[in-house]
Amino acid sequence: MIDRQRTLERRTMMTAVVVVLQLLATIFFLVDVAGDARAGFGSHLAVETAAAVALLAGVVFGAVQLRWLVMRVHRDSAAVATARGALADLVCLRFAEWHLTAAEADVALFALKGCDIAQIASLRSTATGTVRAQLASVYAKAGVNSQVALMALFVEDLVDTGGG
Repeated sequence: MIDRQRTLERRTMMTAVVVVLQLLATIFFLVDVAGDARAGFGSHLAVETAAAVALLAGVVFGAVQLRWLVMRVHRDSAAVATARGALADLVCLRFAEWHLTAAEADVALFALKGCDIAQIASLRSTATGTVRAQLASVYAKAGVNSQVALMALFVEDLVDTGGG
């Protein structure tokens, strides 16, 4: 998701630069057309006018595209924040339902983040045996038998559409 957001931000910046360059070219052509119009309307003036109109259309299209990209970045950012909040709420709810102790909740959270037993023990400054026992208790309370099954339980809750 972060790569997608960076790509959208890059596209937004590139589009903004193109729109500004088109706007400057449009202003140049409009000023030139206004100056040449005093001498009379000819084929050269018609070409410059058409170029100015085309550039103006490009500026309008580019501005609309830029607005869409900015809105898309904001919508994606909001969706990620909502998903993070939903997951955090779900984790807290499930941990409370399972009556996890504070230590079990810490260990379970690290397990959900993908840490293995050694990493959890290191992060919590406890023995690996203690972490194993705490994870076994978490799995029993959650009704699962592995770290993958624990993760799947949360993913299933998040993607459940209520139709099943």
